[in-house]
Amino acid sequence: MLTYDSLADEPPLLKFYIFLGLIAYTWWLLSIALSVRPSWLHRFVGLPSIYGLHGVLGLLAVGAAYLHRDYSYSPSRLARTMGDWSFYGTLVVLCFSAFFMSGWFVDRSRFLLTVKGLLETVFRHQLSVWIHRLNLVIVAMIWLHAHLLVRVNQYFAFMALFDLYTVMTLGIYVWKKWIAPDTFLMGTVTSNDARGAATRRVSVGLDSKAATLRPGDFFFLSFEGSSSVSREWHPFSVTDDDRKTLTFTIRQHGNFTRRLDDVEVGTRVRLEGPFGRFESIIQGREREAPLVFVGMGAGVAPLLSLAAAHHTTRRIHLLWAVRSPEDAYYRDVLEEYQATSGNRLKVTISVGRFRREDIVSTLSTEAIAKGAFFIVGPNPAVLANQRLLRRIGVSARRIHQERLTM
Repeated sequence: MLTYDSLADEPPLLKFYIFLGLIAYTWWLLSIALSVRPSWLHRFVGLPSIYGLHGVLGLLAVGAAYLHRDYSYSPSRLARTMGDWSFYGTLVVLCFSAFFMSGWFVDRSRFLLTVKGLLETVFRHQLSVWIHRLNLVIVAMIWLHAHLLVRVNQYFAFMALFDLYTVMTLGIYVWKKWIAPDTFLMGTVTSNDARGAATRRVSVGLDSKAATLRPGDFFFLSFEGSSSVSREWHPFSVTDDDRKTLTFTIRQHGNFTRRLDDVEVGTRVRLEGPFGRFESIIQGREREAPLVFVGMGAGVAPLLSLAAAHHTTRRIHLLWAVRSPEDAYYRDVLEEYQATSGNRLKVTISVGRFRREDIVSTLSTEAIAKGAFFIVGPNPAVLANQRLLRRIGVSARRIHQERLTM
């Protein structure tokens, strides 16, 4: 913007609307850069926050692009056509992604969640990912749109910056997604067992240790050698603290996870990560401050690894909600942790969700007043538990959550 402002002699009002177009374009580029899940950033703010910014940037960019489109003009018909196609294409992809790939709407409405479930028989996750990637085509059209405009393409310094930012961003994306796969961890499925009615426990033996793994972390997995499931990346939490053989407890809910039964022992797996901030949050708290872990179903997985790491040194109360008694498949593991914790670990297992009266009667007054709460589970259940905790007096800054879908 500064470069264009110093070079161009357009009327101030027209410059303003051109600036809005530049802002929208750079926000789209930043959104693409964030989508590669930069490892240097996620430890500071967490991957959910990165994804949240990714979505908000796309939404705000559409607003800026709308004003740019409606209040600026171009004598080039092709430039106008490219701009219009880009705007409407972005609007369609944004609406589609907000409904199918985020929880902004469906996690807060049972009706929309039901509609999404019905539509996902056609718009499956893999198709949704490729529709979302149409943003790359849209960026290419906007790039061409700018190159066709005489009022901008005549300034070499500006166009050099414009092209540099574009090439760098798309280069980072292509490199991360397709050219440099050997930077990921590799492993082999060593076991794949049923746990309860709709959960599987998948163990992956790594070719080399996960040196940066911390309790509570999760990985994105791609099953490379299986014809039963797609090779698209999916996030799963590590259940224990073994850095050589990683164990994942996976709820079979979507089209992808329902097919995990067919993943055979010996299947090669590519792993991206680890990701997660639970451990750094715990390390930032006083050692005697109580911790409360709230897991729903398979959401207990990262909480188990945190319990394994801290049950002898910190006061922990783990609340685990399951659908049926048979789904409490880690009861023996938790009992073992309790026995060796020196009365520091308490475990409460409930068939069905915890209600307000359950929380109040189960947790100590100190835990409610001073404890750090870690919630993991399906999106609607996490949101419901956050609201419940806020109503009983737990401040938002003491509530930390991770949802089972990204």
